[in-house]
Amino acid sequence: MVAPEVPLHHDRLDYTPLPKSVTLARRRAHRLLTEWGHPELAADTALLVSELGGNAVLHGCLRDRLFRVELTLTEHAVRIAVSDPRGELRPSLREPTEDDMFGRGLLIVGRIADRWGVRELTVGKAVWCELDVVRHHSQGPLHADQLIPLVP
Repeated sequence: MVAPEVPLHHDRLDYTPLPKSVTLARRRAHRLLTEWGHPELAADTALLVSELGGNAVLHGCLRDRLFRVELTLTEHAVRIAVSDPRGELRPSLREPTEDDMFGRGLLIVGRIADRWGVRELTVGKAVWCELDVVRHHSQGPLHADQLIPLVP
């Protein structure tokens, strides 16, 4: 059995299920990763928080129920977890059509993150993803041209 990694930094904050909360969460994530000494992870972390937070607001929140964003930095990875109260609605990858306005968020998460998944909670679910520190330190963030294949 592998011992869990010790967190070097951890942040958890609950947000109201409004679009402006996703903006606040994204900005907070970018600032924290920079403050934690990993500016090379800040842009990708902010994008992942935005995608997962947007999904929570659109699909996972109930009236007057908050969603939570958790960031954990270990020696090897940053873990992003966004939880919401709708455990019965599990995210799934799908191929959007050219005319679909939505539906690319998890494709982006799958392309940028090194790992991602869903964890059931007592109430709701948490969609999580991880970015490996070493890979991103040497490679830097993805650029827009690397995401072009996601758009039909």
